[in-house]
Amino acid sequence: MTSYSIAEYKKMIGDAKPKRGTKRPKVKSQKVPNEFDAKFALELKALKIDFEQEFKFHPSRKWRADFHLIDKKILVEIEGGIWSNGRHTRGKGYLGDMEKYNAATMLGYQVIRFSTEQVKSGLAIQQIEKMVGDFK
Repeated sequence: MTSYSIAEYKKMIGDAKPKRGTKRPKVKSQKVPNEFDAKFALELKALKIDFEQEFKFHPSRKWRADFHLIDKKILVEIEGGIWSNGRHTRGKGYLGDMEKYNAATMLGYQVIRFSTEQVKSGLAIQQIEKMVGDFK
C-alpha cells in the first residue's frame, strides 16, 4: 500500500478549491421539469393547443410563465407547494407573484393559475379547453 501526504495528494489531483480571487463560472439555473408540468404539456398537445413553456413575457424583467398559450395571450401558472408553506404562500413570494401577475395583466395577458392538485385531477385542462373553445 502506498501512502501519500495531503500535499502530494493535492498535487496529484489538483486542489478542489479555487485559488483566492478566481471566480467560479456562473451556472445558469433552469427550472427542473416536474410531473405536473409534463402532464399539462401532454394534455395541451393532445388537444392541439399551441403553447410554449417557460415563456419570458416581460421585456425587461426575467419573469417567466410556466405556459403561454400562443395566439391567445393566456399565461398559465401551476402553483406548487401551496399546502407545505411553499414559496407561493409565504409573504415575500406571494408579493412577488402579485407583482409578476399584475405586470402580465398590464401587458395584455390573462393569467390563469392552477394548483398541482387541479392539474392532477384534470380540472386545469378542462378549464383551459373551455376557455380556448370560447376563443374560437
